[in-house]
Amino acid sequence: MAKYLIFQPLKFRHLTVKNRIFRSSVTGRWDNYNGSGTQARVNWENKFAKGGVGAIISSYVPISIEGRITPNVVTIDCDERIPFWHTVGEAVHRYDCKYILQLSHSGRQRDIEGIENTLTRTHGIEPNPAPSSTDEADQISGLPAVKIPTSKVKEIVQDFAKAAGRAKEAGLDGIELHSSHGYLINQFLSSAINRRKDEYGGELKNRYRFLHEIVREIRKVVGDSFHLQAKISVREFNNIIPPWQRSGNTFEEAIQICQWLEEDGVDAVHVSRGSTFPHPLLPSGPFPIKMFRYTFDTMTSSGGKASFRNLILFRYRFLWPIFQLFWRRLPRKLGDRYQQPVQGLEIQDEWLDEFFKEHVSTEEFKQLLDKHQGTVLRDAKEIKQNLKEIPVITTGGFQQASYINAALEGGYTDAVSMARTLIANNDLVNKFQAGMDIAERPCTYCNDCLGAYLELPLGCYSLDRFYQRSIKNLTDEEQDKAMQEAAKARTEEVMTVFDPPPKPYMPPM
Repeated sequence: MAKYLIFQPLKFRHLTVKNRIFRSSVTGRWDNYNGSGTQARVNWENKFAKGGVGAIISSYVPISIEGRITPNVVTIDCDERIPFWHTVGEAVHRYDCKYILQLSHSGRQRDIEGIENTLTRTHGIEPNPAPSSTDEADQISGLPAVKIPTSKVKEIVQDFAKAAGRAKEAGLDGIELHSSHGYLINQFLSSAINRRKDEYGGELKNRYRFLHEIVREIRKVVGDSFHLQAKISVREFNNIIPPWQRSGNTFEEAIQICQWLEEDGVDAVHVSRGSTFPHPLLPSGPFPIKMFRYTFDTMTSSGGKASFRNLILFRYRFLWPIFQLFWRRLPRKLGDRYQQPVQGLEIQDEWLDEFFKEHVSTEEFKQLLDKHQGTVLRDAKEIKQNLKEIPVITTGGFQQASYINAALEGGYTDAVSMARTLIANNDLVNKFQAGMDIAERPCTYCNDCLGAYLELPLGCYSLDRFYQRSIKNLTDEEQDKAMQEAAKARTEEVMTVFDPPPKPYMPPM
């Protein structure tokens, strides 16, 4: 396994990462309401650094309180946050792991607005329209938006630059601009979302202007040698819900955006898909409707016009087909079976845990891999071929060492980023180092972890990975007991993020 390209260092212009596996952006609501960080956040990032990844891309980190997707996630909106991020960096650096802070602004795409982003009216509290390139409400939550004036655009550009300066002062290794998945930068880039008629709207060059100015101002603050990369949705497919929306940028426009980013001095492009999150094509796999049935009610209190409609659709099983009709429409249109561009080793029956195989057979797991692994690779290769020098990082369901290596050797990408598959197995890269091609209890792409974060600590919630004894030939009572044992094991694993606990602090008199 040592000969694999996975374990060869990746050299950017001013940063070297020890291997080709990045932990992608993924978050949990573990922090304080005001945006300050907690020990749980440090513990979370420590898990993946200890597990062997070459670099961690943080969760989305809001550059301002108005730009956060939800409360209880740590921000970088003020200098008081610098010591915390320094601690996070120190924790992961102990394992020779790099830490890249993902700077974000939600724009209209908020999950929960938080009290700071509300208006008080005589009839109660309601959401304050979020800054965006459009006046149209978010298509998933229905939270309102306002097309911001040029002066506000300039202000947000400076917020990004100041946040980048704080990341550098904290001793972190670089930053990533969250320019994808429907958040604010993507709202400006997208021909489907951007409704402006000034210098920030209309033709592609104008829609790119906001991102161009962010990159330019960041470079003024951090200099040319601090690592800067951008995550781009190279295919948007914005017309999922509702279907009468425009599709968004063409792939040719995405290539042009990436080329402009290289000219502007970014050090890497992180290739993804989708103009919202979650999206039918990324993360691949089913919509976690059963988990959202439990957690989605949190969003309805935020007042988004579409949230209550969604809650009703998720709450009642007989309505699920209505939602699924829209959500699955795009995968059906593109073809349900993804044609793999590369192949890993044939999965052997003995590689998988016996308990795991009682729920997901070896053949069923092969089908999951074939359908969900590496779904963005073809697009990534074309992006890579249209760039001059900078490396490409690609996301998309990776979890098999030989497959990742085949993608690297085939020139599809220079590195891969992983989130769900590492949530299932925090030490997956160490397993690769030990010669394993796949984890014994791998990720099943159920996406319950993504649906859980609204109300539950982030972790793997797939019971298929946690049964403690055989469920074959058991009575209903015995099977229920086995399931409860599995649920207990699952909860214990999820709750490890709170170990070690924070040290009690006595406030001054």
